[in-house]
Amino acid sequence: MFIATLLTNPDRPVLDRVTVESLRNAWGGGDAVWLDPGVAAEFPLEEMPANRWEVWQGMQGIGVDLVVQRADGRRKKLLIADMDSTMIQQECIDELADEAGVGAHVAGITARAMNGELDFEDALRERVGLLAGLPEQVIGQVIRDRITLMPGGPVLLATMKANGGYAALVSGGFTAFTGAIATRLGFDENRANTLLVADGVLTGKVADPILGRAAKVLALEDISARLGISVAEAMAVGDGANDLGMLGLAGAGVALHAKPNVAAQCDLRVNHGDLTALLYMQGYTREEFVL
Repeated sequence: MFIATLLTNPDRPVLDRVTVESLRNAWGGGDAVWLDPGVAAEFPLEEMPANRWEVWQGMQGIGVDLVVQRADGRRKKLLIADMDSTMIQQECIDELADEAGVGAHVAGITARAMNGELDFEDALRERVGLLAGLPEQVIGQVIRDRITLMPGGPVLLATMKANGGYAALVSGGFTAFTGAIATRLGFDENRANTLLVADGVLTGKVADPILGRAAKVLALEDISARLGISVAEAMAVGDGANDLGMLGLAGAGVALHAKPNVAAQCDLRVNHGDLTALLYMQGYTREEFVL
């Protein structure tokens, strides 16, 4: 048995009954259930539709995301999340680079690295090198003045944790940021890279080993084993090429507003919804959200 979920941006609730019922009828699905009127609905299916991606593409044109997944085990016990452009709306290294006067150059490298065009570790070292001499105190200023949470994040964390879930923030960014964001959102733990500092300024180096794609996979495996659950009981979310390993291994790997090359390699794609999409995908209704 499968479940088809249609959802859209909660700030622009464009999902209507005609769209939901027309697709349900075309695919021979069961009764539709509205998880949130205008925002999200689902219906059961006996088998995976052969034209899923053709229909998905058509839905994209009207601002609707379409997810089809197995019905069994949809509600997950572990959330493992990327940070930059996933739980927050910025790339932290780009914000630091802007403060250092090399913002545009670093942002270009970041975009290419996240799309899988550059080796992640090499690109990280190159970008961090351009931050040499930046006062350490700038990090706190950036967190305070430049970093904003991705919409839906607080509700996602609160709802999954209220239902017994565990949450880990695993980032190719920096501990100075993940610590603050994890505390703010309620993550149970966080892992990231460490910027090296000497005499109150960034040295332009990052501590080894670098947390990249392989380390995110290892984090998923380690945390799942520690919790006594399988990786199939985990939901992972990210947007960059260094997230692909954990997205492919988790029971539900969600590409959230992802780079084109990344989204193309994932079955679960959210381009219009916010982070509450991950709750709708698990079958939570709006009434079950913990606000």
